[in-house]
Amino acid sequence: MNDMPLLVEPTSPVLRARDVNFFYGEGEARNQVLFDIGLDVMPAQLVVMTGPSGSGKTTLLTLVGALRSLQEGKVEVLGHDLASLRGGDLVRVRRDIGFIFQMHNLFESLSAYENIKMAMQLNGARPGREMRQHGVSMLERLGLGARIDYKPHSLSGGQRQRVAIARALVNHPRLVLADEPTAALDPDSTRNVVRLFKEMTEEFGTSIVMVTHDHRIIELADRLVHMVDGRIVSDIQLNDALRICEFLKGVEVFKNLTPTELTHIAEHMAKRHYLPGEAVVREGEIGHELYLISDGEVKVERGGNEVARLGAGEFFGELALLSGEPRNATVVATDALETYVLGEPEFRSAMDASANFREQLRRVYFLRH
Repeated sequence: MNDMPLLVEPTSPVLRARDVNFFYGEGEARNQVLFDIGLDVMPAQLVVMTGPSGSGKTTLLTLVGALRSLQEGKVEVLGHDLASLRGGDLVRVRRDIGFIFQMHNLFESLSAYENIKMAMQLNGARPGREMRQHGVSMLERLGLGARIDYKPHSLSGGQRQRVAIARALVNHPRLVLADEPTAALDPDSTRNVVRLFKEMTEEFGTSIVMVTHDHRIIELADRLVHMVDGRIVSDIQLNDALRICEFLKGVEVFKNLTPTELTHIAEHMAKRHYLPGEAVVREGEIGHELYLISDGEVKVERGGNEVARLGAGEFFGELALLSGEPRNATVVATDALETYVLGEPEFRSAMDASANFREQLRRVYFLRH
């Protein structure tokens, strides 16, 4: 496969599921786990599926990926009715799907690069030298440049997971199915993976259907599909305010606010980007904004000395807002930084509306002051 973006018909779903039911067991032990599932996924969409354990999310992914036989209903993937495919036709459809599951399923006798090379050979569209360059580049993007020739037994669990992610994405599939792809990853690796997922949707038109509870991924999603007891109970097209709401739910100081309170705050937050080395706030300035880090890291300096580092899900700027005093520290981006910013009027409105929010902020205030 070449590196040109895929030209897919924007009005034609990559995935279409209708009236899908699924059962485990036989006879009296038969148990229904999916109920009347209906779902369309369009090209270049990042769809996040959430829900409690046992709600049927992984079962649905395996049916869509033709890893399990359909019992009732209809599933079309990349324009093909899965129930009508046999043998080679089914294999060809699977080759245009990237699979990322919690069991890495790497070949233990092959190195990280060789595991990826096998995926490229099955696709069969790259000459040898280009194959090596492309495979190594994918591993490097995921922070595995020093582990290219290591076999799985010499890799950590998170490194094996990143090899599995690289293998799933290396051929630029039109559809990626992922089950908790970042569960075993540290924050830096997670950021790399999240950025790569988003790049795949934007550059190659890849559609991604992903089970996750990682708010750094939910924040970037185009849709949020929630499943409970085998049923899709909500399917929301996310706008910026809803993305921010989902992110805020994972931040300690915001997590106990009511949906109405969260929505009010989210609607008044703006996204702001900073370059590495750029000062976000400066010691001695008057503070009028609260900053919440959505991606990246900052260092906090007081009197020219570094006193702390903050990362995704953490916030700063509340001390000046609460005390009315000038900023007591300078905050500098250590890498590419994305923040959500809440202005002083909305901050004070949120304080007035929620006793829980006030209490959480005051607790942080006394810890930091």
